[in-house]
Amino acid sequence: MLKKSICTFCVILLCLPLLSGCWDSLDIEKSATILGIAIDKVESGDAQETGKITHFDEDDLTEEMIRLTAQISVPGRIPLGPETGGGGGEQEPVWVLRAIGHTIDDAMLNLQQELADEIFLGHLRIIVVSEEIAREGVERFNDFLRRQPEVRRTTWMVVSKEEAARYMEVAPKLERVPGLYVTAMVDNAVDLGKFPNDFAGIFWSHLSSKGQDGYLPYLKIKDEDNIEIEGLSYFKGEKMIGVIDPIEIGLFMGAINQKQGGYGAFIQVPDTKERVLVRAERRNTKTKTAIKDGKPEVHLRIRYEGEIEEKTVGNINIDDPKIIQKIEKQATKETTAALKKLIAKLQEEESDIFGFGERIRAEHPSYWNKQVKTKENWHNIYKDIDIHVEMTTHIRRVGMKEK
Repeated sequence: MLKKSICTFCVILLCLPLLSGCWDSLDIEKSATILGIAIDKVESGDAQETGKITHFDEDDLTEEMIRLTAQISVPGRIPLGPETGGGGGEQEPVWVLRAIGHTIDDAMLNLQQELADEIFLGHLRIIVVSEEIAREGVERFNDFLRRQPEVRRTTWMVVSKEEAARYMEVAPKLERVPGLYVTAMVDNAVDLGKFPNDFAGIFWSHLSSKGQDGYLPYLKIKDEDNIEIEGLSYFKGEKMIGVIDPIEIGLFMGAINQKQGGYGAFIQVPDTKERVLVRAERRNTKTKTAIKDGKPEVHLRIRYEGEIEEKTVGNINIDDPKIIQKIEKQATKETTAALKKLIAKLQEEESDIFGFGERIRAEHPSYWNKQVKTKENWHNIYKDIDIHVEMTTHIRRVGMKEK
């Protein structure tokens, strides 16, 4: 009898977790779902907008204030999936609100004071940080975002050339919701081989790494409602220190072994004044590291595969194998020189977005533990290490009709 009672008790105990249900469920109609946030500096005089919500007048807070602009979806008016024909109408699908605070959490609490429904960040898709803020450092914001369980690691974080708040209100013709348009834009750039996969979670991981610095998409607004990827912003530690051009993003992706090619470049055909547009289709990179004479060095062996997409006006015969070989050699020469120039520039600025330090740390732990130890020491060592680049180019086909 006692044994039977114990078994019954154990069965009930095991079933209890299954009976708890969705204890933290929140009705979507009763939540303020934020799709995107933008972070800007507060201009002088705007600090008076803050209410007495998180501090008293006599509190002397030293953190510089920020402006948070949030894009909140209007229930029933936003197409989060395929277009079904419902919703729409004249009502805007999103509501843009602003709040200021000394931290993101402070600004969120101020924002909540204006909303009847509870703020929900589970559908946050894009975080836009102004260049002005990024150059001063992003760690003060990352702490809140990383600890907030509702924020997905697949959320995109980008740096804006202009005021970040503008990205919450631009109205592209291809998408009713600005935040979703910016997200789709960087997602498609990854699919097209024009930008490496670099979600917020990956960026935060880079910031935490001792041997790698972070990078983010750098966006610019053109012609009021059109947004373009202006380049790649690179960091040293938590601070953004510069931007590389879009064509250099392809070189960077080659160095970190991102296989899908997406960029094309005009290559001078040797012994002529003509140029052909060679588009990279695929890359394959092998990276080796070594410690030589007590100093680390890196060897990159990169193989490019591409196609000739177009040529300038001329009589050059692009079906001639000898001409193709000349173009391959010239492409190798120009691409190698451009990549070496990019690496030298980033070494000079002590920004290791390639992650060479992490490879040294993984493959030569005894050297790292004795000679490096910290990210600051790696920056000092990284700027003087030898990085060798060996490259080959193979043109797989001519993607145009001979004239």
